[in-house]
Amino acid sequence: MPPRLTPVKRRFAPRWGFTVLALLAAAVCGRLGVWQWHKGALREAQVARFARGAERTLAPGSTPLTELPLFQRVSISGELDGAHQFLLENRSYQGRPGYEVLTPLVRAGLPAVLVDRGWVPFTGSRAHLPEVSLAGTPHVTLSGRIGTLPSPGLALGRAAPEPQAPWPKVTSYPDIEQLSAALATPLSPRILLLDPGAPFGYVRDWQAPGLSPLRHFSYAIQWWSFALLALIFWGVTSWRPAERTA
Repeated sequence: MPPRLTPVKRRFAPRWGFTVLALLAAAVCGRLGVWQWHKGALREAQVARFARGAERTLAPGSTPLTELPLFQRVSISGELDGAHQFLLENRSYQGRPGYEVLTPLVRAGLPAVLVDRGWVPFTGSRAHLPEVSLAGTPHVTLSGRIGTLPSPGLALGRAAPEPQAPWPKVTSYPDIEQLSAALATPLSPRILLLDPGAPFGYVRDWQAPGLSPLRHFSYAIQWWSFALLALIFWGVTSWRPAERTA
């Protein structure tokens, strides 16, 4: 008869150093999960605010745009300054590179508002910029959402308009102060995201900025799964063969 195999007795004997490491890894992953869940909740609120902004259109008059909710739909009158425009580079649409066109809307007695007229494709050469000119300085009443200038993930992505460059000036993730200096005129800290159906515009498919809430929630679940796996791995590897006694 073949010899009978006796089961190996094991005992739960976690190592102190590995226990600390496993708990630390679980705590970090758990905290990252909470952070992503919190970001998802903030994005949900932002998406809801974006949707609410289209429910009615306000005419702010002399009220600063900064005193109105972000993404609020407004109607503003003024003169479009087609001679002094900016092209925001490094802006893509459906995977295609291009620019967003910013045109000042000059208002009597009030800071000018930059109107984001939408996206235009890259021509293939920076020496040949897209045609975005306007005839004269038409007096218009435009509707759109209150927005902010896009910002890069890193400050290194910013490039102010070159003072000696011709108009329209190409710029990458500028701030309002840099654009105001280039125009030599005060600018509102908020911009106008021109309505998709409004005239004088290009491709406009405005969405609430950032990742979708579901993406953040899925990242949170992934981090919590990593925390659980760290604890399971610690528990499994902490069962070791019992020491034999004479």
